[in-house]
Amino acid sequence: MSDEQKKLLEQQLWAIANILRGKMDADDYRNYILGFIFFKYLSEKLEIYAKEILEPDNLKYTDLEEEKDKMYIDAVKKACIKKLGYFLKPSELFSSLANKGNNLVDNETNENDEATQFFILEDLERILNNIEQSTMGTESEDDFVRLFEDLDLNSSKLGKTTKAKNEIIAKILNALNKIDFQLEDTNADVLGDAYEYLIGEFAAGAGKKAGEFYTPQQVSTILAKIVTTRKKRLKSVYDPTCGSGSLLLRVAKEVEDVGYFYGQELNRTTYNLARMNMILHDVHYTKFDIKQGDTLEDDLHEELKAEAIVANPPFSAQWSAKQIFASDDRFSQYGRLAPKTKADFAFVQHMIHHLDDNGIMACVLPHGVLFRGAAEGHIRKYLIEDRNYLDAVIGLPSNVFYGTGIPTSILVFKKCREIDEDILFIDASNHFEKVKTQNVLLPEHIDKIISTYQERLVEEKYSYRATLQEIKDNDYNLNIPRYVDTFEATERIDLNAVTNELKELEKEIINTDNTIADFCKQLNIQTPF
Repeated sequence: MSDEQKKLLEQQLWAIANILRGKMDADDYRNYILGFIFFKYLSEKLEIYAKEILEPDNLKYTDLEEEKDKMYIDAVKKACIKKLGYFLKPSELFSSLANKGNNLVDNETNENDEATQFFILEDLERILNNIEQSTMGTESEDDFVRLFEDLDLNSSKLGKTTKAKNEIIAKILNALNKIDFQLEDTNADVLGDAYEYLIGEFAAGAGKKAGEFYTPQQVSTILAKIVTTRKKRLKSVYDPTCGSGSLLLRVAKEVEDVGYFYGQELNRTTYNLARMNMILHDVHYTKFDIKQGDTLEDDLHEELKAEAIVANPPFSAQWSAKQIFASDDRFSQYGRLAPKTKADFAFVQHMIHHLDDNGIMACVLPHGVLFRGAAEGHIRKYLIEDRNYLDAVIGLPSNVFYGTGIPTSILVFKKCREIDEDILFIDASNHFEKVKTQNVLLPEHIDKIISTYQERLVEEKYSYRATLQEIKDNDYNLNIPRYVDTFEATERIDLNAVTNELKELEKEIINTDNTIADFCKQLNIQTPF
């Protein structure tokens, strides 16, 4: 797909989003637009597979009559449940429903015509429910259950009357139906890229809430490239605060294959978004396990040991820090729990517990974790002195994330470090480009961070390799300026030259005053001084 085609697609999708943009906030219309795109994907994916099944009989799936051709439809259903994990009848396909709704888009309808004013709402609700029902009792059930629950088709935000709701939904379906997502091109990920684009755009408009579901792509790229260093395949990747799943999918782009994706997400709506995102990016339902729940309070992947872990946990979130966690395998060896008001290190401990011995973990954290004392200082010391897990500290620019302007850092951990291996510090805080109100990391900034990390390069005012003894001498304080000196000496000021300049200026002022006074005398007016 060319850049021009991609740009056109993005414009088309954003135009569709604008149909709802004036009616509700970004959180709400995001769920509708992404949900409808997902419905279109499921329909087209199934139609393509049904075409393969029916090709020997020279039949077209959309031409089958559901009573007359029941034998063929049942055969397609059985194959689709096994291969795709779900099923749609010919009349339930996105294109069928969109075509049925054309009358609402192109013609005036009668408010009293019940057959017209109810069919879109009722049919769409029934179809989405049938998709979920088709998975019941199968392997894919957990990946589809309550997947469309955030599409409230009866919401007054869609319109005050049923007719108004029908018309706006028909308009969206009709507009989406005209877009070709090129699903038959197995080398393209047009729909996946479009979905990612929209998630990013919605995040940009969601303010503080954006951090709940989206990590800026440039930061995701850094994390993904770090955890895939010198690897072509990964057995597993895990994100304990996975949001919309974009970070997990970003890791997959850096390697040839990922065996399994694991994630957990607290927010129910965002959890649904993550499952949709996985399926939309052609991750088979047997290759991902996304759970919904509080990661720290309820670890739903207890036995997991992941080869790669990436995360952007909520900064300095609160957690219960209940005493029962002192005996939890994730936290017990440290002797201290992370503070109740700052769960940052609780997330670090949780991730390290789930990191395989040959794995790499990279997570985004606020700068406070680098130097705060008390329990956090104790945990930091244990990770460095007793376990030797910390591999690198990378300082990012401020104002990179949506909803917060604070500077952040990436901490990299490995369990297979050499006993005397140093810790790499990178200060990339001044390497960015200002774009409107956001600071953006350009490809060259990302490449510099990655090459510096992978080659463990030392560069004046940018990176430094600190020995474990140096870290100890600094009382395990990891504040980056202690190791990377970015101080720029100011040019020496010649005070004698400044004095002479002031004297010359004084002379010029006197001459100017005399000239003005002379003009005033000629004009027979008072001087202004």
